[in-house]
Amino acid sequence: MMNWSDLLNTYNNGTTQTRKDFRREPYIIDADRISFSAPFRRLANKTQVHPLHDHDHIHHRLIHSVETASVGRSLGIGVGQWLEDENHIDKYERHTIAGIIQAACLAHDIGNPPFGHSGESAIGAWFAQQFDTPNPLFTEIDDNLRPEFMEFEGNAQGFRILTRLEMYRNEGGMRLSHGVLGAFSKYPVTADVQRIIEDHTKEIHGSDFKKHLYCGLKKFGVFHSEAEQFHSYAKILGLPQENHDGHQFYRRHPLVFLVEAADDICYNIIDLEDAFTSGDLSYQDVRDLLSPLSAFSTDRRDGSTEAEHISHLRALAIGGAVFACIQAFKAKYGDIMSGKFSDGLVDVSDKSDTFAAIKTIANQQLFTSARKTKLEVSGRATIHNVLNGITPVYAALQDKGWDKGKLGDYEKQVARALELDLRDVTDSYSALHSMADFTSGMTDRYAVKMSRMLSGI
Repeated sequence: MMNWSDLLNTYNNGTTQTRKDFRREPYIIDADRISFSAPFRRLANKTQVHPLHDHDHIHHRLIHSVETASVGRSLGIGVGQWLEDENHIDKYERHTIAGIIQAACLAHDIGNPPFGHSGESAIGAWFAQQFDTPNPLFTEIDDNLRPEFMEFEGNAQGFRILTRLEMYRNEGGMRLSHGVLGAFSKYPVTADVQRIIEDHTKEIHGSDFKKHLYCGLKKFGVFHSEAEQFHSYAKILGLPQENHDGHQFYRRHPLVFLVEAADDICYNIIDLEDAFTSGDLSYQDVRDLLSPLSAFSTDRRDGSTEAEHISHLRALAIGGAVFACIQAFKAKYGDIMSGKFSDGLVDVSDKSDTFAAIKTIANQQLFTSARKTKLEVSGRATIHNVLNGITPVYAALQDKGWDKGKLGDYEKQVARALELDLRDVTDSYSALHSMADFTSGMTDRYAVKMSRMLSGI
């Protein structure tokens, strides 16, 4: 069983002393560092669902992250109060739990590339194509490391930003509390180990393998470059370690399930509100999907507009979903603390059927809308143009023995025009991560701008 005194660890990667002082609790410092960071700020121009939408009321990644943090805090307070009442944690530690979840929620999408999940796919597809070429920049990459790029993962990029790239570069990054990093790490496994275990599960269970795969292994959340830090904090937090034929992974931190629930609640419910705003779903459709989530009357008030009623239903639905997920956490507490629980709290709550209906509608009508599909195709081309445009810089750098001072005039111009960060590029592996850092860090509009410049348009 995991221990809350370890799980709520307030130390960070830059010191062996707690950062608690008379002004701010550690989780507040963490939230402030995330909120004021450049990668967080750039989320304001990154896709949530609808790429490059000109409607001011459609959500983008930054607003989604702030709203998820609000819902996460509510979940943390509710669960934290129950843990206090049951004497599982010390008095007032419910605030620590709520604060850790809030900070982790703020950061949960910080590694996402432009154009949302389609941007992840576009980056991965581009790297996969390059590994089939004779270009030495790519052929030098070990086969075990290639999945990091071919299946590019925003969660792993987020961990890289938090622990390496931002603030104290290569010296702990933002130096967040171990507890916050634990709550952030949805997939506590490296890419090579994740692929090995997934392939083994496929051999045993065939096409039905996902039902038998631990939820923390459905993707990877750590690059090899940050693996040492990851193992260090996982051990400090006391996360249960598993061994699969000599390959290690960890069970999730219990608060990950609440961070995940906050995200599930927000994107499912808010996507419906956005769909009404954008005209992709009717008032009746959204009303009928949101109403069952509320524990209160959902009747339309006299004189209210359809938009006002949908907004009210959204608020009631979030409240009902929060309560349902708190109850689910209580019911599954033993399995969660032992590391055996392998579901989403939304999926095991008494609102699971309603959320399943919402996801069905989203898959059938929202994610396949004509406008979204066309812009995702355009976004893929944009990302590929950018990666094609910066590759010559890194290829030339490799040819010059990784000496930036020996780059040719054109490569120096490109690096200067795009502000490519070449400080840590010393081999092919670090070069490819530098390329991914740059491309995934772009906003939607900046990606379009750079694509046009590199294409001569």
